[in-house]
Amino acid sequence: MPITKRVFVQMTFSALIALLPMPSLAQDWKPRRPIDFTIMAGPGGGADQIARFIQSVAERYDMMSRPLVPTNRGGGSGAEALLHVKGASDPDHTLLVTLNSFFTTPLRQENLGIDVQTFTPVAMMGADPFVLWVHKDSGITSFDQFVEEVRAANGEYVMGGTGMGQEDSIVIAYMADAYDLKIKYIPYDGGGAVARDLAGKQVMATVNNPAEAKGFYEAGSVVPLLAFSDERLPAYPDVPTLREMGHDFSYYNQRAVVGAPGMSEEAAAYHREVFTRIYESDEWQAYLESESLSPLWMNADEQRAYWEKQVENHRKLLGSLEN
Repeated sequence: MPITKRVFVQMTFSALIALLPMPSLAQDWKPRRPIDFTIMAGPGGGADQIARFIQSVAERYDMMSRPLVPTNRGGGSGAEALLHVKGASDPDHTLLVTLNSFFTTPLRQENLGIDVQTFTPVAMMGADPFVLWVHKDSGITSFDQFVEEVRAANGEYVMGGTGMGQEDSIVIAYMADAYDLKIKYIPYDGGGAVARDLAGKQVMATVNNPAEAKGFYEAGSVVPLLAFSDERLPAYPDVPTLREMGHDFSYYNQRAVVGAPGMSEEAAAYHREVFTRIYESDEWQAYLESESLSPLWMNADEQRAYWEKQVENHRKLLGSLEN
Protein backbone atom coordinates (compact mmCIF):
# COMPACT_ATOMS: atom_id res chain seq x y z
CA MET A 1 0.00 0.00 0.00
CA PRO A 2 1.48 3.37 -0.98
CA ILE A 3 2.30 5.65 1.93
CA THR A 4 1.71 9.12 0.53
CA LYS A 5 2.05 12.53 2.06
CA ARG A 6 -1.73 12.78 1.98
CA VAL A 7 -1.90 9.69 4.19
CA PHE A 8 1.16 10.68 6.19
CA VAL A 9 0.22 14.27 7.00
CA GLN A 10 -3.01 14.01 8.97
CA MET A 11 -3.13 17.70 9.65
CA THR A 12 -0.76 20.66 9.46
CA PHE A 13 0.08 22.65 12.52
CA SER A 14 -1.52 26.04 13.08
CA ALA A 15 0.45 28.88 14.56
CA LEU A 16 -2.55 29.61 16.77
CA ILE A 17 -1.66 26.59 18.92
CA ALA A 18 1.40 28.44 20.12
CA LEU A 19 -0.91 31.06 21.60
CA LEU A 20 -2.87 28.59 23.72
CA PRO A 21 -2.15 28.44 27.45
CA MET A 22 0.05 25.65 28.77
CA PRO A 23 -2.04 22.64 29.86
CA SER A 24 -2.54 22.64 33.62
CA LEU A 25 -1.08 19.15 33.92
CA ALA A 26 2.22 20.38 32.44
CA GLN A 27 2.46 23.01 35.18
CA ASP A 28 2.39 20.29 37.86
CA TRP A 29 5.48 18.39 36.70
CA LYS A 30 9.10 19.28 35.93
CA PRO A 31 12.05 16.99 35.13
CA ARG A 32 14.15 16.13 38.17
CA ARG A 33 17.04 14.65 36.18
CA PRO A 34 18.38 14.66 32.58
CA ILE A 35 16.04 13.22 29.94
CA ASP A 36 17.12 9.97 28.28
CA PHE A 37 16.68 10.95 24.60
CA THR A 38 17.12 7.61 22.84
CA ILE A 39 17.57 7.54 19.05
CA MET A 40 16.54 4.31 17.34
CA ALA A 41 19.26 4.61 14.65
CA GLY A 42 23.01 5.08 14.40
CA PRO A 43 25.03 8.32 14.34
CA GLY A 44 24.81 10.69 11.39
CA GLY A 45 21.45 9.60 10.00
CA GLY A 46 18.26 11.62 9.74
CA ALA A 47 16.93 10.62 13.17
CA ASP A 48 20.28 11.43 14.79
CA GLN A 49 20.51 14.82 13.07
CA ILE A 50 16.98 15.71 14.10
CA ALA A 51 17.50 14.66 17.71
CA ARG A 52 20.59 16.80 18.08
CA PHE A 53 18.98 19.76 16.36
CA ILE A 54 16.01 19.50 18.71
CA GLN A 55 18.43 19.35 21.64
CA SER A 56 20.13 22.54 20.43
CA VAL A 57 16.83 24.43 20.13
CA ALA A 58 15.71 23.35 23.59
CA GLU A 59 19.02 24.48 25.07
CA ARG A 60 19.13 27.77 23.16
CA TYR A 61 15.81 28.89 24.60
CA ASP A 62 16.22 27.18 27.97
CA MET A 63 12.97 25.28 27.41
CA MET A 64 13.64 22.48 29.90
CA SER A 65 14.80 22.46 33.50
CA ARG A 66 16.97 19.42 32.74
CA PRO A 67 18.82 18.64 29.49
CA LEU A 68 17.98 16.19 26.73
CA VAL A 69 20.78 13.59 26.48
CA PRO A 70 20.82 11.97 22.99
CA THR A 71 22.00 8.36 22.87
CA ASN A 72 22.16 6.23 19.70
CA ARG A 73 20.71 2.74 20.03
CA GLY A 74 20.32 1.50 16.46
CA GLY A 75 21.11 -2.19 16.91
CA GLY A 76 18.74 -4.78 15.48
CA SER A 77 17.00 -2.28 13.19
CA GLY A 78 16.00 -0.24 16.24
CA ALA A 79 15.11 -3.22 18.43
CA GLU A 80 17.78 -2.16 20.93
CA ALA A 81 16.11 1.22 21.36
CA LEU A 82 12.58 -0.16 21.58
CA LEU A 83 13.54 -2.66 24.28
CA HIS A 84 15.50 -0.03 26.18
CA VAL A 85 12.58 2.41 26.25
CA LYS A 86 10.00 -0.31 26.91
CA GLY A 87 11.97 -1.37 29.99
CA ALA A 88 12.77 2.16 31.22
CA SER A 89 12.95 2.32 35.00
CA ASP A 90 11.92 6.01 34.88
CA PRO A 91 9.35 6.43 32.08
CA ASP A 92 8.76 10.11 32.87
CA HIS A 93 12.37 10.90 31.94
CA THR A 94 12.61 8.66 28.83
CA LEU A 95 11.89 9.73 25.25
CA LEU A 96 12.43 7.95 21.92
CA VAL A 97 13.24 9.55 18.57
CA THR A 98 11.54 7.33 15.99
CA LEU A 99 11.38 6.57 12.31
CA ASN A 100 9.30 3.98 10.49
CA SER A 101 11.21 1.13 12.12
CA PHE A 102 8.94 1.99 15.06
CA PHE A 103 6.37 0.05 13.01
CA THR A 104 8.44 -2.39 10.93
CA THR A 105 10.77 -3.80 13.59
CA PRO A 106 7.98 -5.05 15.92
CA LEU A 107 6.26 -6.58 12.88
CA ARG A 108 9.40 -8.37 11.71
CA GLN A 109 10.60 -9.34 15.19
CA GLU A 110 7.45 -10.42 17.01
CA ASN A 111 9.54 -12.11 19.71
CA LEU A 112 10.44 -8.64 21.01
CA GLY A 113 6.96 -8.31 22.46
CA ILE A 114 6.69 -4.67 21.42
CA ASP A 115 3.22 -3.10 21.14
CA VAL A 116 3.64 0.43 19.84
CA GLN A 117 0.28 1.44 21.32
CA THR A 118 1.77 1.10 24.82
CA PHE A 119 4.16 3.99 24.08
CA THR A 120 3.18 7.58 24.88
CA PRO A 121 2.45 10.05 22.04
CA VAL A 122 4.51 13.23 22.36
CA ALA A 123 5.18 14.95 19.01
CA MET A 124 5.12 14.34 15.26
CA MET A 125 7.84 16.61 13.90
CA GLY A 126 7.83 16.04 10.14
CA ALA A 127 7.63 13.67 7.17
CA ASP A 128 10.92 12.82 5.45
CA PRO A 129 10.95 11.71 1.78
CA PHE A 130 13.40 9.32 0.13
CA VAL A 131 15.69 10.02 -2.85
CA LEU A 132 17.74 7.66 -5.02
CA TRP A 133 21.42 8.67 -5.07
CA VAL A 134 24.51 7.53 -7.03
CA HIS A 135 28.13 8.68 -6.90
CA LYS A 136 29.03 11.35 -9.45
CA ASP A 137 31.90 9.20 -10.72
CA SER A 138 29.41 6.53 -11.81
CA GLY A 139 28.56 8.72 -14.79
CA ILE A 140 24.85 8.03 -14.22
CA THR A 141 22.76 11.17 -14.64
CA SER A 142 19.21 9.84 -15.09
CA PHE A 143 16.96 7.15 -13.66
CA ASP A 144 16.67 5.45 -17.07
CA GLN A 145 20.45 5.18 -17.20
CA PHE A 146 20.45 3.80 -13.65
CA VAL A 147 18.02 1.05 -14.67
CA GLU A 148 20.24 0.15 -17.63
CA GLU A 149 23.35 -0.01 -15.43
CA VAL A 150 21.69 -2.21 -12.82
CA ARG A 151 20.41 -4.63 -15.43
CA ALA A 152 23.82 -4.77 -17.09
CA ALA A 153 25.42 -5.67 -13.74
CA ASN A 154 23.60 -9.05 -13.77
CA GLY A 155 22.86 -9.14 -10.06
CA GLU A 156 26.14 -7.57 -8.93
CA TYR A 157 24.84 -4.03 -8.40
CA VAL A 158 25.28 -3.12 -4.72
CA MET A 159 23.06 -0.74 -2.77
CA GLY A 160 23.28 0.18 0.90
CA GLY A 161 20.46 1.01 3.30
CA THR A 162 19.34 0.93 6.90
CA GLY A 163 18.56 -2.54 8.23
CA MET A 164 16.58 -5.36 6.66
CA GLY A 165 12.84 -4.79 6.37
CA GLN A 166 13.33 -1.14 7.31
CA GLU A 167 12.50 1.96 5.32
CA ASP A 168 15.41 1.88 2.87
CA SER A 169 15.00 -1.80 2.05
CA ILE A 170 11.24 -1.32 1.53
CA VAL A 171 11.84 1.47 -0.99
CA ILE A 172 14.61 -0.43 -2.79
CA ALA A 173 12.57 -3.65 -2.91
CA TYR A 174 9.59 -1.83 -4.41
CA MET A 175 11.77 -0.15 -7.04
CA ALA A 176 13.52 -3.42 -7.86
CA ASP A 177 10.22 -5.24 -8.28
CA ALA A 178 8.70 -2.46 -10.39
CA TYR A 179 11.64 -2.47 -12.82
CA ASP A 180 12.68 -6.13 -12.57
CA LEU A 181 16.07 -5.27 -11.09
CA LYS A 182 18.44 -7.61 -9.25
CA ILE A 183 20.20 -5.70 -6.49
CA LYS A 184 22.55 -6.78 -3.71
CA TYR A 185 21.52 -5.05 -0.49
CA ILE A 186 23.93 -4.25 2.37
CA PRO A 187 22.20 -3.29 5.65
CA TYR A 188 23.58 -0.61 8.00
CA ASP A 189 22.55 0.59 11.45
CA GLY A 190 21.95 4.16 10.30
CA GLY A 191 21.57 6.44 7.30
CA GLY A 192 24.71 8.39 8.14
CA ALA A 193 26.92 5.35 7.53
CA VAL A 194 24.98 4.58 4.34
CA ALA A 195 25.58 8.09 2.97
CA ARG A 196 29.27 8.01 3.89
CA ASP A 197 29.81 4.68 2.17
CA LEU A 198 28.22 5.95 -1.03
CA ALA A 199 30.48 9.00 -0.94
CA GLY A 200 33.39 6.61 -0.35
CA LYS A 201 32.28 4.33 -3.22
CA GLN A 202 31.77 1.34 -0.93
CA VAL A 203 28.26 0.94 -2.39
CA MET A 204 26.92 1.94 -5.81
CA ALA A 205 23.67 3.64 -4.82
CA THR A 206 21.44 4.48 -1.84
CA VAL A 207 17.98 5.87 -1.07
CA ASN A 208 19.03 8.27 1.67
CA ASN A 209 16.75 11.00 3.00
CA PRO A 210 17.77 14.47 1.72
CA ALA A 211 19.26 15.57 5.06
CA GLU A 212 21.50 12.48 5.21
CA ALA A 213 22.97 13.09 1.75
CA LYS A 214 22.90 16.88 1.81
CA GLY A 215 26.53 17.47 2.74
CA PHE A 216 27.81 15.05 0.11
CA TYR A 217 25.45 16.52 -2.50
CA GLU A 218 26.64 20.05 -1.76
CA ALA A 219 30.24 18.81 -2.04
CA GLY A 220 29.44 17.42 -5.49
CA SER A 221 30.05 13.78 -4.51
CA VAL A 222 26.57 12.36 -5.10
CA VAL A 223 23.81 12.83 -7.68
CA PRO A 224 20.02 12.56 -7.07
CA LEU A 225 18.12 10.56 -9.68
CA LEU A 226 14.60 9.88 -8.39
CA ALA A 227 12.35 11.06 -5.55
CA PHE A 228 9.90 8.73 -3.80
CA SER A 229 7.61 11.64 -2.90
CA ASP A 230 4.18 12.78 -4.07
CA GLU A 231 5.57 15.81 -5.89
CA ARG A 232 9.02 16.96 -6.95
CA LEU A 233 11.07 18.30 -4.07
CA PRO A 234 11.83 22.04 -4.17
CA ALA A 235 15.50 21.36 -3.39
CA TYR A 236 15.76 19.08 -6.44
CA PRO A 237 13.32 20.49 -9.02
CA ASP A 238 14.86 18.57 -11.93
CA VAL A 239 14.59 15.18 -10.20
CA PRO A 240 11.45 13.25 -11.23
CA THR A 241 9.28 11.22 -8.87
CA LEU A 242 8.45 7.54 -9.16
CA ARG A 243 4.81 8.60 -9.53
CA GLU A 244 5.77 10.48 -12.70
CA MET A 245 7.10 7.17 -13.99
CA GLY A 246 3.62 5.70 -13.66
CA HIS A 247 3.97 3.88 -10.34
CA ASP A 248 1.45 4.53 -7.55
CA PHE A 249 4.06 4.63 -4.81
CA SER A 250 5.60 7.20 -2.52
CA TYR A 251 7.14 6.70 0.88
CA TYR A 252 7.92 9.01 3.80
CA ASN A 253 9.81 8.44 7.03
CA GLN A 254 8.09 9.68 10.16
CA ARG A 255 10.20 11.98 12.32
CA ALA A 256 8.54 11.68 15.69
CA VAL A 257 9.20 11.70 19.43
CA VAL A 258 7.38 9.26 21.73
CA GLY A 259 7.47 8.67 25.45
CA ALA A 260 8.13 5.42 27.26
CA PRO A 261 5.24 3.11 28.19
CA GLY A 262 3.90 4.07 31.59
CA MET A 263 4.77 7.76 31.35
CA SER A 264 2.54 9.77 33.67
CA GLU A 265 -0.05 12.15 32.22
CA GLU A 266 1.69 15.04 33.97
CA ALA A 267 5.06 14.24 32.37
CA ALA A 268 3.44 13.63 28.97
CA ALA A 269 1.73 17.03 29.12
CA TYR A 270 5.05 18.68 29.99
CA HIS A 271 6.93 17.05 27.11
CA ARG A 272 4.14 17.81 24.62
CA GLU A 273 4.19 21.47 25.61
CA VAL A 274 7.98 21.64 25.14
CA PHE A 275 7.92 19.93 21.75
CA THR A 276 5.02 22.10 20.60
CA ARG A 277 7.21 25.12 21.28
CA ILE A 278 10.16 23.51 19.47
CA TYR A 279 7.98 22.64 16.47
CA GLU A 280 6.63 26.18 16.22
CA SER A 281 10.06 27.81 16.63
CA ASP A 282 11.57 29.69 13.68
CA GLU A 283 14.54 27.34 13.87
CA TRP A 284 12.47 24.18 13.42
CA GLN A 285 10.36 25.67 10.64
CA ALA A 286 13.55 26.69 8.83
CA TYR A 287 14.95 23.19 9.40
CA LEU A 288 11.88 21.62 7.78
CA GLU A 289 12.42 23.75 4.69
CA SER A 290 16.19 23.39 4.43
CA GLU A 291 16.14 19.62 4.90
CA SER A 292 13.18 18.98 2.54
CA LEU A 293 10.85 17.69 5.29
CA SER A 294 7.08 18.12 5.03
CA PRO A 295 5.42 19.88 8.01
CA LEU A 296 3.48 17.60 10.30
CA TRP A 297 1.58 17.87 13.55
CA MET A 298 -0.94 15.68 15.38
CA ASN A 299 -2.45 15.64 18.84
CA ALA A 300 -2.09 12.53 21.02
CA ASP A 301 -5.32 10.87 19.85
CA GLU A 302 -4.44 11.46 16.20
CA GLN A 303 -0.99 9.99 16.78
CA ARG A 304 -2.43 6.78 18.22
CA ALA A 305 -4.82 6.48 15.28
CA TYR A 306 -1.91 7.12 12.94
CA TRP A 307 0.18 4.39 14.61
CA GLU A 308 -2.64 1.91 14.16
CA LYS A 309 -2.98 2.82 10.49
CA GLN A 310 0.76 2.63 9.82
CA VAL A 311 1.15 -0.75 11.52
CA GLU A 312 -1.52 -2.10 9.20
CA ASN A 313 -0.02 -0.35 6.16
CA HIS A 314 3.43 -1.75 6.89
CA ARG A 315 2.09 -5.23 7.62
CA LYS A 316 0.58 -5.26 4.12
CA LEU A 317 3.64 -3.67 2.53
CA LEU A 318 6.10 -6.08 4.15
CA GLY A 319 3.84 -8.98 3.21
CA SER A 320 3.69 -7.93 -0.44
CA LEU A 321 7.48 -7.62 -0.63
CA GLU A 322 7.96 -11.11 0.81
CA ASN A 323 5.64 -12.69 -1.78
